[in-house]
Amino acid sequence: MSKTKEYTNGEVTIVWKPESCIHSGICVKGLPNVFRPKVRPWLRIDKAPTEDLIKQVKHCPSGALSYYMNSVEEEISEVFDTKVEVLENGPLLVYGTLKIVMNDGSSEIKNKTTAFCRCGASNNKPYCDGTHVKSQFKG
Repeated sequence: MSKTKEYTNGEVTIVWKPESCIHSGICVKGLPNVFRPKVRPWLRIDKAPTEDLIKQVKHCPSGALSYYMNSVEEEISEVFDTKVEVLENGPLLVYGTLKIVMNDGSSEIKNKTTAFCRCGASNNKPYCDGTHVKSQFKG
């Protein structure tokens, strides 16, 4: 049974799933006054505005941090317009407008459908170039 902890400022509640955390430190680097792993309580939600908290939680690579708005109206106003489809023996197709941030810090905006490599053999990473067919990728 997995544990979760919730921290709220009355406007937003941050949910932490310790068992999912990969300890990347992105939360600590982004908001060091809020996320303090060596101190208890480790999360001081009152040390940043709600907008900054939400922005930082969205950067969590493992999904160990998530949030929900305490007000029903605010929660309903969030629209999810992205869909991810896993193609058998092929790429991930992501539908929607995306901002892709590369490991060198450069970024680009992609609209409509973007195919991401799953086989690892693409010469155009992170995008699929069809190499999965030649490499007989199964997955």
